[in-house]
Amino acid sequence: MQDVRGADVQGAGDVQGSGDAQSTAARLRAICDEVSDRFYERADVVRTLVVALLAGQHSLVLGPPGTAKSEIARELTGRVEGAAYWEILLSKFTAPTRMFGPVDVAALARGEYRQVFEGRATTAHVAFIDEIFKCSTAALNETLGYLNERIYHPESGGEPIRCPLIGAITASNELPTGEDTAAIYDRLLVRIEVGYLADPSNFAALVRSAVSRPAAPVRTTVGLTALQHAVTGSVPAVDVPDAIVDAVCALRAALRRKELVASDRRWRQAVRLLQASAYLDGRPAVAETDLTVLTHVLWDSPAQRPTVEREVLHLVNPDAKEALDLADALDELEAQLDAMAGQSREALSDWVIKKAHNKLATAGKRLEKLRAEAAGAGRSTAAIDRVTGRQRAVRARVLTEALGMDASMVQDRL
Repeated sequence: MQDVRGADVQGAGDVQGSGDAQSTAARLRAICDEVSDRFYERADVVRTLVVALLAGQHSLVLGPPGTAKSEIARELTGRVEGAAYWEILLSKFTAPTRMFGPVDVAALARGEYRQVFEGRATTAHVAFIDEIFKCSTAALNETLGYLNERIYHPESGGEPIRCPLIGAITASNELPTGEDTAAIYDRLLVRIEVGYLADPSNFAALVRSAVSRPAAPVRTTVGLTALQHAVTGSVPAVDVPDAIVDAVCALRAALRRKELVASDRRWRQAVRLLQASAYLDGRPAVAETDLTVLTHVLWDSPAQRPTVEREVLHLVNPDAKEALDLADALDELEAQLDAMAGQSREALSDWVIKKAHNKLATAGKRLEKLRAEAAGAGRSTAAIDRVTGRQRAVRARVLTEALGMDASMVQDRL
């Protein structure tokens, strides 16, 4: 089998020293923090994409246009120094040669049929594939082989080419609609939903950023060789205790009772995600908190995701489960606000005084207590923090839409 990876891949499977491994993990954590600071309400998205890359797996960012899917992918993949990067926007008419290597016209003039692989998917270490489910029928099989086995079969025949791909970040505005694209969907282990900004104060900050001239941000990077060492050596070396295996088995049984069935292959690949999550946090063994990454793995349709999340958190973190119950109450409150659109300011103010204010304040105080309890017990606060962000977003909407406060002033009151 041909290999187009190049000299920088040599030694990628060697075991990395513990100091170097910790340094790489620390740099990746810094990258997560920096990218999360740049993109509002995307901290969980950023971390999950990095975990998927460390696990050597592919991810899908699913959401409507204009939700920073492409920008986040480019920002993250651009932080890997020395890596060959490839990006493409697919359509139903995208030819396989455009993805994997166009015909060498000069060679063709000499009667030779060759493809130019440089700068294409065939030589990429990291890739971003936009509108992945618009993959053409002609390119389908090669795309599946590329994602699943990291190989490409040249159009001229001969040995398949082994590609150096570590992982691909893909994006789409919609779910697959046919059996062909469903096969690609199955190859994307991590699936992350994104939506428009929920917090009016974050939206106001986004608008201000369009006209301001911020100072150049700190930009941490990680070397290609260090990342490869992490993927092939450090992450697989993370211990998976028997208690975690038992927890995964219990989660599978709980989901099957709700008729949510994932393939054995998906469960097996998910173990490497757990190891990658622990490695990113600088821990030598997987802990229960790492199981939260499975909320992005074990659903097929977005409607199933809340059920998966509840089952995961019920197993991992009772504090977070109560936080999700509070999130339901916040959703109901926001639905009431939407239903009151067009009513008078007096009616809206009356609703805030009699209902919304107390519910929001109670939820905020309870979330603070849940977070303190979880942190004190050494449990993850990620889900609680996410619901806290939701509480702040709903409160900001109430302040701006029901009470008429300026969005730019809301941040100081949260």
